This record gives sequence, C-alpha cells and structure tokens, in this order.
Amino acid sequence: MFALQLPKASRQVLGEGVEVLGEVLHDGVNLAVWQRQLPARISLFAETLLAQGEPLAQSMTLELAQPDSEPNLLGLVAQYADMPGQSAFLADVAWLVGAYACLLDARRIGLRLRVLDKAMCPRFHVDHVPLRLITSYAGVGSEWLEEGDMSRSRLGQAAAEPQDEACIRRLGAGHVALAKGEKWQGNEGRGLIHRSPQPPAGERRLLLTLDWLA
Repeated sequence: MFALQLPKASRQVLGEGVEVLGEVLHDGVNLAVWQRQLPARISLFAETLLAQGEPLAQSMTLELAQPDSEPNLLGLVAQYADMPGQSAFLADVAWLVGAYACLLDARRIGLRLRVLDKAMCPRFHVDHVPLRLITSYAGVGSEWLEEGDMSRSRLGQAAAEPQDEACIRRLGAGHVALAKGEKWQGNEGRGLIHRSPQPPAGERRLLLTLDWLA
C-alpha cells in the first residue's frame, strides 16, 4: 500500500535582496517578492509623471536574440523625455526585462506600462499565464492572499473574499513581484490569488507588468 501524496500548500517568499526572485523557480513557491527601495530619481520621475494627470497605456512585444540582449524600449515614455529621471527609469525597466529574461531563458516578452486610477481586476483571481512580473513604480501596490485565506472554488465571488484586512497582503511601491499563474508547469490549481487595488480617491498608480511569451 502506498500513501497518497498530497501536494504541499503553495508558499510565498519575500526578501530585501534581489536574489529572492530566483526562489520562484522552486516547486511549491508561487510568489517571490523583492522588497526593494526605489532610487530617489526613479521615484521622482514616476510621481511627476502621475502628477501630469495624463493617460498612459503602452504595450510592446520585446524580441531578444539572447536573454541578456539589450531590450529595445524605443518609444516607451518618450513623451516625457525632458522630465528629470526619464533615462534612469528606462534603464531600470531595461534591467528588469533583462533579469526576467535571464531567469526564464526567455526570448519574447510582453511589456505593459499603464497609469491606473481604478482597479483593473477588483476581485481576487488567478492569472492563466506561466509567470508574471508585477511592479508599481508609484501609487498603491497589488494585493494578494496566502494559501487558505480564500476558497479557490469561489474565486471572483465578492461574498467569499476575506473581510479581515489583516489577511490581505500588499506590495509596496517599488517592490518587484514574480507571480506564478496556472500555466506554469506543475503549478496547476496553485496560481497566486491576487487582485488590483483600488487607489484612494484622487490618486493613481504607475504599473509595469512583464509576461513570458516564448
């Protein structure tokens, strides 16, 4: 007789060093968060961009000859070229793309940069992607739950969402999260449960996401 092997509960790993991001490659880990502090010039750029009050929704597909190839970010936040910190911001985005590509041996990455004044996905859910990088350069960060804080069978139902605020974990501005979705091999049924936050009235957020396309 063999005992039934039940899957271990998914866990999340957080740390202040960039090396924590590599933890997401381990089985059973569905979130790794680098709790970094953004350089002042990048924070200032992001805050100043939001203060313009203008809409921003940019998407691009980055084709890389090698994972360590320099990504072509031509056109990204080009309208803010005269704003202090723009070059530092672009360099940071390029570094994140490179780190993400090297971690996954990725050759094709989808990039989205958006200014948001409301929650895109206000209900807790899982993503049907392999692994997504999420970071808010300014404004409130994404929210997520530890395993067991909400029934997976009731995702998307408002009545099933935790009422205890202490259960809701939040990313800080500048934090870099790697979140496994349902399409990561071996992670089926264990994608990170998360949602977009509702920014406080009159506030917005600058959100960057990266997706592994190939």
